[in-house]
Amino acid sequence: MAGKTVTRADLCEVVYQKVGLSRSESASLVELVLKEITDCLQRGETVKLSSFGSFVVRKKGQRIGRNPKTGKEVPISPRRVMVFKPSAILKQRINSNSGNKLSAS
Repeated sequence: MAGKTVTRADLCEVVYQKVGLSRSESASLVELVLKEITDCLQRGETVKLSSFGSFVVRKKGQRIGRNPKTGKEVPISPRRVMVFKPSAILKQRINSNSGNKLSAS
């Protein structure tokens, strides 16, 4: 079930082939979109991409964890975590029998 890992370079190449921008413009566009998503998440905003899903930042409080090697209890400091919630449409596409290609509609 393990598939190919898609990298930034792969995304840039797809934009280059499908949109018709130069390779450097395609790379800049991909970087700009990823930077904007990152900046929004850093500010604690939710990023919702219709028909794809939402990236949500959640706050986790301090808790006690355990070192699995020694069994010793260790405090885990409060932090923020990013969670991805796929849309119903994305879930349906992933679980459909039409193969593992996600085509844009």
